[in-house]
Order: sequence, then C-alpha cells, then structure tokens
Amino acid sequence: MAARVEIDEDNETNKGSMWVLDQKLDQPMDEEAGRLRNMYREKKFSSLLLLRFAFQSLGVVYGDLGTSPLYVFYNTFPHGIDDPEDIIGALSLIIYSLTLIPLLKYVFIVCRANDSGQGGTFALYSLLCRHAKVITIPNQHRTDEELTTYSRSTFHEKSFAAKTKRWLEHQTFRKNALLMLVLVGTCMVIGDGILTPAISVLSASGGIKVDHPHMSNGVVVLVAVVILVGLFSLQHYGTDRVGWLFAPIVLLWFLLIGGIGMLNIWKYDSSVLKAFSPVYIYRYFRRGGRDGWTSLGGIMLSITGTEALFADLAHFPVSAIQIAFTVVVFPCLLLAYSGQAAYLMNHQDHVVDAFYRSIPGAAQLVEGLGSGAWPYRGLRSDPSAAIVASQATISATFSIIKQALALGCFPRVKVVHTSKKFLGQIYIPDINWILMILCIAVTAGFKNQSQIGNAYGTAVVIVMLATTLLMTLIMILVWRCHWILVLIFTALSLVVECTYFSAVLFKVDQGGWVPLVIAAAFLVIMYVWHYGTVKRYEFEMHSKVSMAWILGLGPSLGLVRVPGIGLVYTELASGVPHIFSHFITNLPAIHSVVVFVCVKYLPVYTVPEEERFLVKRIGPKNFHMFRCVARYGYKDLHKKDENFEKKLFDSLFLFVRLEAMMEGCSDSDEYSLYGQQTLQSTDGLLNNNGNSTSSNQDLTMSSVDSIVPVKSPLHVNSTVMSSSQMSSHTETDELEFLNSCRDAGVVHILGNTVVRASRGSKFYKKIAIDYIYAFLRKICRENSVIFNVPHESLLNVGQIFYV
Repeated sequence: MAARVEIDEDNETNKGSMWVLDQKLDQPMDEEAGRLRNMYREKKFSSLLLLRFAFQSLGVVYGDLGTSPLYVFYNTFPHGIDDPEDIIGALSLIIYSLTLIPLLKYVFIVCRANDSGQGGTFALYSLLCRHAKVITIPNQHRTDEELTTYSRSTFHEKSFAAKTKRWLEHQTFRKNALLMLVLVGTCMVIGDGILTPAISVLSASGGIKVDHPHMSNGVVVLVAVVILVGLFSLQHYGTDRVGWLFAPIVLLWFLLIGGIGMLNIWKYDSSVLKAFSPVYIYRYFRRGGRDGWTSLGGIMLSITGTEALFADLAHFPVSAIQIAFTVVVFPCLLLAYSGQAAYLMNHQDHVVDAFYRSIPGAAQLVEGLGSGAWPYRGLRSDPSAAIVASQATISATFSIIKQALALGCFPRVKVVHTSKKFLGQIYIPDINWILMILCIAVTAGFKNQSQIGNAYGTAVVIVMLATTLLMTLIMILVWRCHWILVLIFTALSLVVECTYFSAVLFKVDQGGWVPLVIAAAFLVIMYVWHYGTVKRYEFEMHSKVSMAWILGLGPSLGLVRVPGIGLVYTELASGVPHIFSHFITNLPAIHSVVVFVCVKYLPVYTVPEEERFLVKRIGPKNFHMFRCVARYGYKDLHKKDENFEKKLFDSLFLFVRLEAMMEGCSDSDEYSLYGQQTLQSTDGLLNNNGNSTSSNQDLTMSSVDSIVPVKSPLHVNSTVMSSSQMSSHTETDELEFLNSCRDAGVVHILGNTVVRASRGSKFYKKIAIDYIYAFLRKICRENSVIFNVPHESLLNVGQIFYV
C-alpha cells in the first residue's frame, strides 16, 4: 500500500497549504479498512446445541419469572380478599399480562431487535447509533462503517425514517436525551439485579415458617442473608456452569408448579378457567375502584424478569430463549397461577402464603399420587428454585454493564469471560460484590417482601417504558416499518405499561422509593463518567499537534532517537496527540520507532479479528512513525495477555510488506506513481515552510483520494520492474530495522490526563468533575492493567486541563 502525497500546484502559495499537507500526511485509513473487509458470519448452532442452550437458559434467564408465583397474590391482596370474584379478575389480569408483555412484546418482537444476538437497552442504543448520528463521543469514522458487522439500513431522503433521523441529529439536546433514556433503563436493570435476589430469597425462606410457624422473622432474614452470600459466591464459576447447575432445578420447578396447578384446578374449582375471558378484567376494575387500580402493582410482579429475558440474550441464542419460553415457561406459569386461584377460591384467608399452602401435603397426595408425592412435600421447605431466580437479573446486570463500559458510560472494571464456547457469558467481580452488599442491605432493612415487592415493581415498569420508547425508534430507523404499525405497537405497549406505572406511583412511599434512589446513584456515576470521557476526548481533539510542526522537527524529531519502539497510547484515531508534544519537549530522547496506538470501541457487537487492526504511516518513511487503531465491539474483550502486542506488531510488519509491494504497482483502478513534477512541488512546499526536505522516496506515501492515470503501458512495465526491485530492498531494510528496534525493547507511553473544573464553573460542575469523576478515575482500573503493561516498560506522562 504505497502511500503518497499529491499537492495541487495551484494551491501551493495559498495560506492553507500546510493544512492540506497535514491532511495528506496523516489521512484516515479508508484504503486499509476497505482491504480488510471479509465475509464474517455469526456462528450457527445445531439443533442439539440449540436445545442444550434452551435447557441452560431455564437456569439463567427464567428463574425470576418462574418464582413470581411465590408472592404475586399476596402483593395483589395485602389486606385480604373481600370477594371471590376479585380472584377471577386478578387471574385474568395475570393471564393477559403474561400474554401481552413477555410472550408477544418481548419474545416475539423485542427479541427480534437484538444486535446480532446481543440484548438490553445498550444493544438497542448501538443499533440506533449505526443508523443515525446520535452517539455523543465523536470518535467514529467512515472506515468504521465498512466493517462487516457494521450492518445498517438505508432509506429514501423523503421517507418517514429519514425525517426522524434528521430530527434526532438536529440538536445535541435530543442526542443527550436519548442517552439519558438509555442510562435510566440501564440503572433500573441494575436496581432490578439488587431487588430480585432480595425478594426471591426472602420469599423462599419464608416457606420454612409454614412447617415451623413459631420461627421468628429475624431467623428467616438471617437464613436469607446466608443464602444470598452463597449465591453471589457462585457467580465466578460463570454462566455456563451455573446454568448447568441451576437448569435442572428450574426445569423441575416449572414441572412441579405446573403439575400442582393442574391438580388444584381439578381438586378445588375449575371455574377459574373463565378468567381467560377479558370481561372479568373490566368487572374487577369496576368493582374494586382505587383499590383495584393500586393492586396492579402486585399483578405486575407476575411479569418481573421479562426485562432480564431481553438483557440475557448475550448469554444464549435468541431461538433458544424463545423455545424455552413457549414450550416450558409460559404454559407452566398459566397452570401455576390458575391453580393458586382455584385454591384461594376455597381458602381466601390463606392469601399471605397461598403458594406454600396450595401445595398438597403428604396425606392429601397419598390417594392421588401414592409414593410419587415426595417432590411436592419437599417443595414447601426447599428454597433452591427461588434462589435460582436471582441468577437471571444478576447475569443481565453483568451483560448490560459490559455494554455500558464499552460505550464509555461506565468506569473501567474487570470483565472475565467465563466460557470459550459462548463469548457473551461474562462475570464482573467488582459489580458482583457490590450487588451482594446492596442486596443484603435491602433484605435486612425491609424484612418484608411486600415493601420489597413495591420497590421491585417500580424498577421493572420503568425499564419496560424505556424499552418501548427505544423500540419505537428501532421500528422506524432500523426495521423501517410503516408508521401505522409503529403507532399500534407503541400505543398498546404504552397503554399497558403506563397503567402499571400509574399504579406503582401510589406505592412510592411504601418501598417504591428504593429503586429510584439506587437508580439515581448509578445514573450519577454513569453520566458523570460519560461527561468526563467526552470532555477528555474533546480536549485531545482540539489540542492535537499539527503535522507541519512534526515535519519541522526533522526525522530526528529534534531529539536523540534511541533504539527501541515507543507505543504511545491515545484516544485519537487521527492526528498526533498533545501528550506527545508534551513528552518530546520535556525529555531529551525518543525511540527510533514511534507507534500511536488507539484502542476504541464501536457501536457494534463484535469486530472480527481480521478487521481489528488498521495501520497507517505518519509522515515520511525516515520518520519511522506509525498509527495503529485497534477496534473492538461491546461484546469483545480486550484480553489481558501478550497477544495484543504480538498482533499489533504482526499487523505493523504486514503493513510494511504490503506498502513495499504496492509502491511498485500501477493499477489504473487503484494505484499509480507520481510524476517528478508533483514530488518537486512537495519538496518546494516543505522548504518554503521551514521544514526539512526529504528525498522523493521518503515522501512517497499512499493515498486513494486521487489517481494519476498512466498513459504508456511500456513505461508502466519498466517502472514496475525497477520499483519492485527497489521496494523489495527497502522492505527488507525496514523490516530488519523494525525487528532490531523491537529486540532493543518496547516502552508503553500512557497519557494520564487529569480533568479539573475551571474556576468560574458552577458548583455542581465542580462537584461532578473535581470530586465524583476524580474519585471514579482513582478507583477504576488503570489502562496499564487493561493493556497488561509490565511495570518496567511503563512510562506515564501527565497533564492537567480545565473544562
């Protein structure tokens, strides 16, 4: 890939000539990105493997939904049941809530909006960022759009999608509002990850009191805390092992509650099946008034775990989750709720612990099941399935924080991939222990599943509202649906979810404030971190060094060039960072080879290995300066090993070989050689601006922006032969030089930019930047740890800037 410079002679004397040269000497990597394209396909799963994933998903994804029958009826009727018809109305609401939200909306519609298998609010945000310029960190370039995984739709300029796109891009406020919506949804999922283990384990531990009614509530809370510690301690084994451990328990759980439901329907009151008629919903509200309306907060607990279903797509294929829900989860839940309702028709005073009391005892089962009654007897005192319910939201929290981390919206934390077969399965140690501490605090603080249930419902409904609003944009910009279909989906979703939201508002003072406080704390952390990241990038962009200044220093850069390679880490994908000028003006020496390394994450789920590294030469050849951009998706993991450095140098050596090969080529479609006149004009421009002159060979650089046609084939052949011999010799010399420098040693130069609020800033900005952001920067992982830089090879260069 021969790099070359062409300067328009008419513009040589213009004032902006050096700026033009600056752009030519350090161009975006359009050519390199285009050559690296390949046909990358997402892995397809066999039928047997798909069934295996469907089985595992039961233990990871559906534990939360499956254990909702533990507390739904109690939270719906906390003050008791006045009329048996209310049971039928509540059951009808549960049936249609399960049908409309988890089954129709999430399993069949929202799951289709996955980003190549990745789910959650940030996956939806990534899709939108690829179809509209709404990302708030402006580090994207058109070469990124050439990635094979950077799929996006195109639409007519006058279409409704195009108008929506322009409306979103027109004002920065709308971009920030969209980001804020995503952050709110993410924070509520994190809050869900705290409240789900609390209510599930506390409800499960409460089953012990059925057989031991004199046991104090403090003992139940203590048992719940011990179980929570054990649950979070298992997380480091990974989703794959946890899934295999928990999946049989959850499958048995669903089969048992489904079987109990059928038995109770047959035994107590089969008339509850008339609840499949929506007429009873109308009668329920007409008879219940405000109490019936506020009871929706309890009904909504029947669909908790649905939001985790979508976020957990990163752990399992979409089809596996759909199979598990439609074949096992949905029918068993309908039977379980119907069975409880049938039991309550005859035992209205047992609503507090209806689930455990509806499980037939040994004496009751002898006649019907004989020796097969043991699973049902054990179900009353075995909380294992309810413990598993927490796994869904814990896994979802890990996935969504990994996505937020990659898109610059969360402080750097350690992410561990726990499965070699499925890269979406991850574990985040720091977040795991924070969740455990907060979960124990909520459990010990409330000691009451009713108040935790109120808090739980608030978090769930806000996540669903955020997903609905994002899905509206997805249907317009990504799927390009007709506006009538978009209106139908949005209206139906908002009617159901806003109804639930209005009900949970009545319970904010009864525990519903908890997720709001938790979400507010995480929202401040995420937004301040993102704000600081954006400001740091803007500072780097505005203060980057001009190439004219670099060329003016000459090949030695005004310093002693010592043997070795210096890897300068920067957030810029183009241009020379200000930290480099700070370095060379304060130190007397610089390495013989300088490589500017930019590691950036894109709004895609993954970047194929073949397309990860882009290499470009900066300046003339005798400057020995390169740029390497390493691109990652939010699913990818920057592994803490030596492979990164090895792959970087492999890409650099490959670039030198390709550059030497292409220097001698003259393809009328892609490459040609410059005439002597163009090179002379370039030399003249360098001399006129006080910069060092370089030989024609040194200034021969690569570009595809302008092509000079070759007129004589004979001249082409002779030129190619002579150039090939010359380039082969040059290539060998440069590769030997690079290898010798690599053997001499590699030094990693990391910039440590400290952000401070300016003196005239508002007090809240000073608090956010000088205290919150500074504290987060102090406790988060250092770049040297992420890049696995040996301490003896690390050089930190610090600077302070004010915002």
